Amino acid sequence: MSEKPSFFAEVKRRNVYKVAVAYAVVGWVIAQIATQIFPFLEIPNWIVRLVIVLIAIGFPIALVIAWAFEATPEGIKRTEDVDLNAAARAPKKHAWIYVVVISAAISIALFFLGRYTARNTAAGPNELSAKSIAVLPFDNLSRDPDNAFFAEGVQDEILTRLAKVADLKVIARTSTQRFKSAPENLPDIAKQLGALNILEGSVQKVNDQVRVNVQLINAMTSAHLWAEIYDRKLSDIFAVQSDIAKTVADTLQAKLTGSEKRMMAAQATTDTTAYELYHKGRSLWGKRSGDNIPKAIAFYEQAIAHDPNYALAYAGLSSAYILAPFYAGADRRESYSKAKEAALKALRLDPNLAEGHLALGKVLFFGEIDLAGAMREYKRAIELKPNDADAHHWFGNDALCALEQFEEAIVEGRRSVELDPLSVVINADLGVTFFYARRYDESAKQLRKTLELDPTSFYTHYNLGIALQAAGDLSGAIAEFEKAKQLGDNTYVSTLYAQAKARAGDKDAAQRMLSDLDQMSQRREVVGYLRALLYLCLNNKEEALRWLEQGYAERDGSNISTIKVDPLLASLHGDPRFEALVQKVTAPKAVDHR
Repeated sequence: MSEKPSFFAEVKRRNVYKVAVAYAVVGWVIAQIATQIFPFLEIPNWIVRLVIVLIAIGFPIALVIAWAFEATPEGIKRTEDVDLNAAARAPKKHAWIYVVVISAAISIALFFLGRYTARNTAAGPNELSAKSIAVLPFDNLSRDPDNAFFAEGVQDEILTRLAKVADLKVIARTSTQRFKSAPENLPDIAKQLGALNILEGSVQKVNDQVRVNVQLINAMTSAHLWAEIYDRKLSDIFAVQSDIAKTVADTLQAKLTGSEKRMMAAQATTDTTAYELYHKGRSLWGKRSGDNIPKAIAFYEQAIAHDPNYALAYAGLSSAYILAPFYAGADRRESYSKAKEAALKALRLDPNLAEGHLALGKVLFFGEIDLAGAMREYKRAIELKPNDADAHHWFGNDALCALEQFEEAIVEGRRSVELDPLSVVINADLGVTFFYARRYDESAKQLRKTLELDPTSFYTHYNLGIALQAAGDLSGAIAEFEKAKQLGDNTYVSTLYAQAKARAGDKDAAQRMLSDLDQMSQRREVVGYLRALLYLCLNNKEEALRWLEQGYAERDGSNISTIKVDPLLASLHGDPRFEALVQKVTAPKAVDHR
């Protein structure tokens, strides 16, 4: 009686291991095709997942079939019916080896193709990333015009959730607000915004009921990728916004980390009244003009009164106080103190709130001249919200520039422009970053490009004047300062104009401006930096340094934090007193801001 073969010998005889290897390799090829090729054909993501599941289910089935059946010249037979001796004498066939080798080669090629295309999803300057999206303003279909703030809020909340996903490119609201909800020229808008996909929709709110209608469109092909109508109670609006953001991310096949999923699903408040008040404040804050900032502060405070644990409202309040000295003439030190208090409160309530870290970073830079602290907070904000254009903007234009880390600053500035391509301030500040880096030609080019977006921007005109003055074109600088004065004259612009005129030979212009500043200082604060510029153009370095030192003592971070790279202060470089002040400005501060 012949000895019964071992289990492993039987597995080998029945070719089970050959089938296992071949199946694994071919299955891997199919999986690579599904994950690398299907997305380009706009095949839904659920089909990709289905293919992977079917491959996994088929593996044990293939092994069972290999065990039970044998391929012979006469066809498929049950293994028990095959002549073992004849099978052993038959010449060996190596077709399965060819299958494995060829499949492995295809698999490796697809793998590296996927890695290459992933790195180059947005490679060319004229190419649009498959994972880029712009959320256009939602139409307000409610009869009450006051509900326009509510519609803005829905759009903003969806955009904010998507902005937390690092695998997406999400265009900032500042740029998308220039377009209506359902425009006809989608390809043109896509090119202007640098986004392949457009989310558009409408909101209708009646009493405690709300309807949200959304559709996701490929702007270049007009293909509708996804659409949905949500009829919910008002209290369910937070879950609706999370569901829309999650579905959009899934449709665009974005890879979500666990923390990103949690942040997308998180609800900042459950109080619908506080929610509406917050978004009224945010809408007014975004207008950046006159009495809109005090009004925004009032709405944020009302939101906090309705929900004292609304961390996002505290962050909004902090951001409004930061802008109050510039747009509402508020006392600088009082505003920065309130801004810091609100930012810290926001972070005590939610340590992972990107907006809270961003606001605190700006307070530390402007109000405390703490460059290292500001850098830390900006970095954390970007980690938590990778698509926040303001975070990239401030990180590059503030802390990195002030510390002469220009290459990284320019990278951050360009990234902020990618995320908010139609923002005048962000585009202009990329030009400012260039002149801090002493790349004056590129600065002027960027600032002139910004004027194409808005020829009436006095901010852009006076910064172009600074770039031209630093490059040696004094007459060009004076012309730009004059344009800025005509468009939006303020004390800073008047000082820039006066110091340029003095450098051109009109010393009286600087003397007259100094007298004007003396009179102004009797009614309100005049920062020392302005007098320093005027004394410098009069060749009085001692007075210039005295006023810069006073600016540091008074924590005028908006001007003093960047003195190391300020082109208007270049003549002070090398002066021991100036270099000592620079050391104070750039040195890490020992204060614990928490």
